[in-house]
Amino acid sequence: MPIFINNSLSKAKEKFVPLKNPKVNIYTCGVTVYDACHIGHARSLFIFDLMRRYFVFCKFKVKFVRNITDIDDKIINRANELKINWQDLVAKYIAGYYEDLENLGIKKADFEPRATENIPEMVNYIKVLIDKGFAYEAGGDVYFDVRKFKNYGKLSGQSINEMRAGVRIESAESKRDPLDFALWKRSKAHEPFWQSPWGKGRPGWHIECSVMSQKYLHTQTLDIHAGGRDLIFPHHENELAQSEAYSGKTFAKYWLHHGLLTINSQKMSKSLGNFITIKDFIAKYHNPDLLKFFFLSAHYAHPIDYSEAKIEEARQALQRIVIFLKKAQSSKRGLFSRIFNLLPSKIILLKQKFFASLDDDFNTPEALAAVFELVNLANKNIAQENFVACARDTLKVMFEILGIELKPLQDEPGIGEIDIKAKIDERAAAKLAKNYALADKIRKDLEAQGVILEDTKAGVSWRRKL
Repeated sequence: MPIFINNSLSKAKEKFVPLKNPKVNIYTCGVTVYDACHIGHARSLFIFDLMRRYFVFCKFKVKFVRNITDIDDKIINRANELKINWQDLVAKYIAGYYEDLENLGIKKADFEPRATENIPEMVNYIKVLIDKGFAYEAGGDVYFDVRKFKNYGKLSGQSINEMRAGVRIESAESKRDPLDFALWKRSKAHEPFWQSPWGKGRPGWHIECSVMSQKYLHTQTLDIHAGGRDLIFPHHENELAQSEAYSGKTFAKYWLHHGLLTINSQKMSKSLGNFITIKDFIAKYHNPDLLKFFFLSAHYAHPIDYSEAKIEEARQALQRIVIFLKKAQSSKRGLFSRIFNLLPSKIILLKQKFFASLDDDFNTPEALAAVFELVNLANKNIAQENFVACARDTLKVMFEILGIELKPLQDEPGIGEIDIKAKIDERAAAKLAKNYALADKIRKDLEAQGVILEDTKAGVSWRRKL
């Protein structure tokens, strides 16, 4: 089945056809390392990693690049505020970023280039734009002349006049038009700098992504460029303009943008006290699957609102799956059926529904619906060992694609597993002696401690109360 994706450039859902099938080049805008990564970053990191996994599952040869912006006004300002060297600040937060990736169970990209490692290439790129008449130097700064690029605004869907109405020029700026954006910034006193034909300075934000995406993907036209919806304008609009002015070619065939995250219907902000870092989340819940499951509950392109109630919903949903998989551990016939493509027809239909959902612009809520239909169906057929084993094996494939590792959920304080099993044995002995009153009392005592016993044909199973 072909994959269809919603292309922000065409504003339409399109069949995905890579430029050099089966190779797929993907670039996503990464983090600016001036602070700890928050759960909004986690959504971006997770959802684009899921897309990469699915492309690989579909037999595409994926090359994935995600940059790190390690020089920027925010970095300089934060270092000054903390009275530390900007390089020390960057080193701290890059290390924290990689810890977050590991804690979330998200793989590194094939390349994660840092802006400061690619400044000579950026300088050369800017020289070409000046030579072609798309950029100009003004007092040590270099700007891109947006009016020279005929299609400026085609990604965001705005005309130059519409964009110009919302922008005012600062008195200190020497650019010709308020919309012109910096390719190179002259460094102020005590700021980090690199040498260039225009004097000491540093690259603008937008030029970094154009240079690093094309350099590390070895192409002037990307298959997919991805990022948050807040980056469409001005960042991605400016990337597109300078890249196509430079090469004369389409910069990216498909543009994908994820929706933004709010906290209890408010924008995340330290001033509002609702800023949740990835480390905060892991420290509180100890399980990244909860955050991932929450992300999967909404389509990637839509906004998503975080709350503790929704994380609890994710916990209960995951618990249902964990309970089933625990029951299904001993079923052994599914592997044979899977190898010889003899899955029960109802499982095949749900498997097809799962993949059809991902083929339809990575519709993870619909994919999750297929997961839960499968869990419910398997529970209804729990006595059929082959059916249960096939469902279990199918679910494991689904979760591998979704990036859910099914890490054990943290148990609530209470009776331990050894004592639970001892009570189950005691109850079994009571039933054997026809002391049904004692057996019933043991069941009720365990339930009071948050443990539910379930009598099945295969024996007694137990679970923590949801």
